[in-house]
Order: sequence, then C-alpha cells, then structure tokens
Amino acid sequence: MIFLVPLAMFLFLMAAIGWVGYRFYARPQRFVEQVGGMSVFPRESGVLSEPPKETLGVRALRTLGEKMPSSPADVSVNTGLLLAAGHRSEHALKVFFGIRSVSAAVGLFLGLSLYSVLTDNTVLRLLIIAGGAFIGWSLPGLLLDMLVSSRQDRIKLALPDALDLLTVCVEAGLGFDQALVNVARELRTPHPDLSEEIGLLTLEVNAGKRRADALRNLAERTRVGEVQKLTAILIQTDRFGTSMAESLRTHSDFMRVRRRQEAEEKANKVGVKLVFPIFFFILPSMLVVVAGPGLLQIFKQLFPMMRNYGSQMK
Repeated sequence: MIFLVPLAMFLFLMAAIGWVGYRFYARPQRFVEQVGGMSVFPRESGVLSEPPKETLGVRALRTLGEKMPSSPADVSVNTGLLLAAGHRSEHALKVFFGIRSVSAAVGLFLGLSLYSVLTDNTVLRLLIIAGGAFIGWSLPGLLLDMLVSSRQDRIKLALPDALDLLTVCVEAGLGFDQALVNVARELRTPHPDLSEEIGLLTLEVNAGKRRADALRNLAERTRVGEVQKLTAILIQTDRFGTSMAESLRTHSDFMRVRRRQEAEEKANKVGVKLVFPIFFFILPSMLVVVAGPGLLQIFKQLFPMMRNYGSQMK
C-alpha cells in the first residue's frame, strides 16, 4: 500500500507528459493535413478565413469597450497592433478596450483585497492598489505584443516557402496576380497566417487598388522586416519592368544566406549565454557531488583529531 501513491503519481505524470507531447509537439495530424489536405478549395475567393461568431461574452466586452474613453494616438497604436496580430474585425479594438478595462478592474480588486494583509503602511497600501490596477491595465497590451511577435515569427518562417512557390508559378508563365492566388491557396494549411495576408493582398488588387499600394499595405499590416524588403523589391520591379522571376530568385537566395548567418550568430552566442546558468545552477551541483564526500571525510576525521589534540595540550 505504501507504493500505490507514488506509482499512481508516476503514471499520472507519464500520461500527462505523453498527452502534452502528442498534442502540442508531435501533432501527427498536421502531416496528414499537409500531405492529404485539399489543394484546390471549393470557393474561388476562399483565401481568407471567416470571422468567428460573436458570443455573449464578446458582445459584453465590446459594449464595455465602446463606453471607455480613448485618445486618437491610443486608437491608432492598438489598431496597428491588432492588425499585426491578425485581428481584423471591426469590433476588435472595442473588444480589446473592454478586456483591458476588465483586467484593470480585476487588478484593482486584487490590490484592495491584499493591501491590508501585506502591510500596515498607508503609503505602501496605496502603492499596492495603484500597482494592481496598473498591472491589470498593462497586461492585455503585453499579451497583444506577444501575439504580434509570435505571428511575425510564423510569417518569417513561412516566407521562404512562399517565395519558392511564387518563383515557380511566375516562371511557369502565370501572371503575378494569379501566382499570388495560387500561393495563398497552397499555403493555407501549412502557413495560414501568410496565406491570409497574401489573400487579402489579392482581394485589394481585385477591388481596384494599385498593386504598389496593396503591397505597401501588406508591409504595414505584418510589420515584418523581410516582408517589407520583399514588397520594396516587388514595387521596384513592377515600376521599372524588370524580370519578376529573377528578382524573386535573387531575393530568395539572399534570404537563405541571411537566415544561415542569423543561425550562425545565434550559435556563436550560445556559449556566452550559458555562462550564467552554468555558474548559478550546474557548478554548485558539481561542487556538491565532487567535493561533498571529501568534505564529509574531513569533517569526520579532522574535527575529532583537533578535539583530541586540544584535550592533550590541556
């Protein structure tokens, strides 16, 4: 009976670790989707995903966000961040303001609940209350920045595949606009973020917007340096009438060289970054393992000898 509790905990941890690894890291279903998924979609314009239906909670947050005062600068900054994070709904900004208001209220409530327990100083209590409200107000913005950074990384990783497909389509004789449509379709399953951005680019061009303006909008929405460079090259190629396939192939080679250089730079920084973990975590453990038995023998043998020597001197 003594071993049943540790055995149950061990089995539970193994099952939990296996499920997490299978669900978030192995993900065998994604290979099935990439290999056996649909390459031709039933809708001609189905390059953009449909917005989700508005639930009761989202409606309440939107109503709350509509009543919150905001400055034009705050609206402009947060609108750009929401676009970079992939949230293009007309109510996305209002929902974000509602979430920020609720988070600030929760932080204020926690500060009011804990200030009497943490300290008796009046000034510190006021700081705790104000700090809780400020943290609650700033937390949604930090989470939004993390979403933007994660989406930019996914777009950056998907860009070489998109360039290769675009180069193949252009060299096969397709026009640039039709090549963009095909690339958006083929990347819909493996790289949905970049596919959505390219699909929005094609929709803007089909709606009558100049290609250069649509490409500039793509660079402004994504806020990815590689995409901005690619759009600048495409605008220059379209303006001067040079070979589109040659420009794409040259930029693709440049991106591969730069990615290799970035990987080498990160590899060279690993040694410096490992100094502090080694010094604070690994080195003390090694000292305990290596010098521990010797120190124990010293304490066991030397101290009695010193005690006996002192008693003989007396």
